Amino acid sequence: MIRIVGFAGLALFAATSAFAQQSPVLTGKDAFGDWKADRPGVRRLIKPGDLQKPYLTKSASNSTGVADRPEGSAPVLPPGFSAELIASGLPNPRVVRVAPNGDLFVADSNEDRVLVYRLAGNSAKPAQEAKYAHYLNQPYGIAFYPPGDKPQWVYVANTDSVVRFAYHDGDLKASDDPEVIVSGIPTGGHGTRDIAFSPDGKTLYVSVGSETNVAEGMAAKPDGGIDAWARSMPLGAAWDSEEGRADVLAFDPDGKNRRVVATGLRNCSGMTVQPGTGALWCVVNERDGLGDNVPFDYATTVRDGAFYGWPWYYIGANEDPRHAGARPDLAGKATVPDVVIQAHSAPLNIAFYDGDSFPPDYHGDAFVALHGSWNRGQRTGYKVVRLRFKDGKPTGEYEDFATGFVLSDDEVWGRPVGVTVAKDGALILTEDANGTIWRISYKG
Repeated sequence: MIRIVGFAGLALFAATSAFAQQSPVLTGKDAFGDWKADRPGVRRLIKPGDLQKPYLTKSASNSTGVADRPEGSAPVLPPGFSAELIASGLPNPRVVRVAPNGDLFVADSNEDRVLVYRLAGNSAKPAQEAKYAHYLNQPYGIAFYPPGDKPQWVYVANTDSVVRFAYHDGDLKASDDPEVIVSGIPTGGHGTRDIAFSPDGKTLYVSVGSETNVAEGMAAKPDGGIDAWARSMPLGAAWDSEEGRADVLAFDPDGKNRRVVATGLRNCSGMTVQPGTGALWCVVNERDGLGDNVPFDYATTVRDGAFYGWPWYYIGANEDPRHAGARPDLAGKATVPDVVIQAHSAPLNIAFYDGDSFPPDYHGDAFVALHGSWNRGQRTGYKVVRLRFKDGKPTGEYEDFATGFVLSDDEVWGRPVGVTVAKDGALILTEDANGTIWRISYKG
């Protein structure tokens, strides 16, 4: 186990503390900085109206070089917080979810398995580690059913299906083969499938990302024409190779009664239900190829019947020039997301803080893991940010919480993916560059 405050010791911790106390809110173009401006306490408020015109900058190809994690390094955190290493060297740790008894279930996607970590008390030291299930197909989302303290099933979202395993409190290994609940999910392209249950347990939500960046392989018109399609399908539904994609779907817990909740969500790669309100939230990776700052990524409530723009529009009524004039019937009908995030940050997961071990003002806020994108000349993302809420509603402001994963313009050691709140109130974080899992706690 490694216990570290900050990235390079107490000196940087003190500097971070001083900066956090005096950091102003960055707005407009001032909020469009790169990784060099990132540090805990930096606050940004980006509004849909701050969106630049497409092609103001060239579309960059800036793939990430992954370096070994420097010895002794850890996420840089706000004053009073510390990071402890739970595990490292895993092939592909992605979504992490917490069982009611406190066990951590981790989707090790490229290894087609789900792992379990049982920590020793309020620490990062695993008392037990186990392979819960294997021979899956790029597992990602994990959910316990029914919601509450006594789930009977663990649901796992493969890239092509949703399966479930019978579960008893404290199980470290699946007792039987998986039962297929949802089959026939489109594969390829954006392959991450997240899942969540409504608070009453009556609805299983499943996110399905697009096949392509901006529907490049989709026919210009569906069979029978656009007017007929629009009359018979949900608002903004895509067709051809993108049919049933860029959507959030809903099912009964047994997989029956498939229905579309919302469309036009290019890649809703992380979903969660907001405590108190019961609202479904997702974080979305928007499209590439329009320049460094276009369009914004976002976090949003998923509203029943809503269309969020992809592939024809983005962030409201902004028409994608690659589909100019293709869907005038959808002009002005795209829902504006609740919180916009700097373009090409690549948000992958979201978790609301409902614990009681962080300072009180964290309660009700949300943490979002930003994986970072190849499509930006000046690298951004590669951090965890905190979305600020007031009375259960987002203010639009977000704040750097865990940074320090970028080593230079060319290399990073960490790419955050999964965030969740542990039973003891700590924040659990996964990153898939060096395959680490972290426990972030607050001591004051």
